[in-house]
Amino acid sequence: MMATQMTAAVLHGREDLRIEQVPMPKAGPGEIVVRVAAALTCGTDLKVYRRGYHARMLKPPIPFGHELAGTVHESGSGVALFRPGDRVVALNSAPCGKCYFCRRDQENLCDDLLFNNGAYAEYLRIPARIVARNTLRIPTGIPFEHAALTEALACVVRGLDECQAQPGDSIAIIGGGPIGLMFMHVAQLAGLRVIAVVKRDEQVAAAKIFGASEVVQITAVPDPIAAVRDLTPHRRGVDIAIEAVATPLAWQWAVDMVRKGGTVNFFGGCAAGTKVELDTNRLHYNNITLRASFHHTPAAARKAFDLIVSGRFRCSETITSRAPLADLVQVFRRLMNRTGDIKTAIIP
Repeated sequence: MMATQMTAAVLHGREDLRIEQVPMPKAGPGEIVVRVAAALTCGTDLKVYRRGYHARMLKPPIPFGHELAGTVHESGSGVALFRPGDRVVALNSAPCGKCYFCRRDQENLCDDLLFNNGAYAEYLRIPARIVARNTLRIPTGIPFEHAALTEALACVVRGLDECQAQPGDSIAIIGGGPIGLMFMHVAQLAGLRVIAVVKRDEQVAAAKIFGASEVVQITAVPDPIAAVRDLTPHRRGVDIAIEAVATPLAWQWAVDMVRKGGTVNFFGGCAAGTKVELDTNRLHYNNITLRASFHHTPAAARKAFDLIVSGRFRCSETITSRAPLADLVQVFRRLMNRTGDIKTAIIP
């Protein structure tokens, strides 16, 4: 007899996450239903858990989680690429491919960007557009939890690409959370000299593992901006500064750490309504480029997936713990206390 209910996590509001019984999804035309093998915790999910919403992706009550990999449980009519039993990673969005922004190769800004949440569950329905444009087959031998890193890594890959980094460039990455560490490793793989700016002791050790050649611990220096500049020739500042904390102060630090003619990427999304004060003279007379990267594109997803499948990216070091779906609420409460965990694999 086919099951009609499954277990899933539903976000109801600020720090209100519940494990519930919900209807079992069915695959419509062009859709697939994936049996989730691993879903990963994410800094964005933690931020949403704290705030109770996400400006673009979700408003409660709504199924929660967006980084997953698993096997195809059911395929709907018209699905030719995937069949039951296939191992897949499905991204959390897909662009329309037709609007003004898609035609300008800015698919992350698509006017009709289709999001899909609900990875913390036994099963997840993947909409037809995501099946067609942003679902990838996982090669044999690649663990599900490694493949599930694709979405977060795709955001990082695109963020670094937008900085037009060149091998040998110096880059300061502010933040030692999961995204900051991913940025460090991707930058190191691209041949950049990485300076990590972190807060806690365990982040110092992690930054070195993920490719930082120098680490500035903000609690151990009187002036983090000066400490970063001291690590550059003639104290000129870094070529690129990445903000991966999502605080106004860190945004300001990034601008002050970069050299004349350098590039700043405001990657961390601050809370709605946040304002930042910047020195207009410094920006203008130093010809500083300011960027703000949001989300990913199908091309970035494939580039990230290749880093994982090729074995170049440190997947095993990124996933630091595992827990059953039933323990998800406790996992998020633990993450709120700033443990040394980078990512937890939730195994339904």
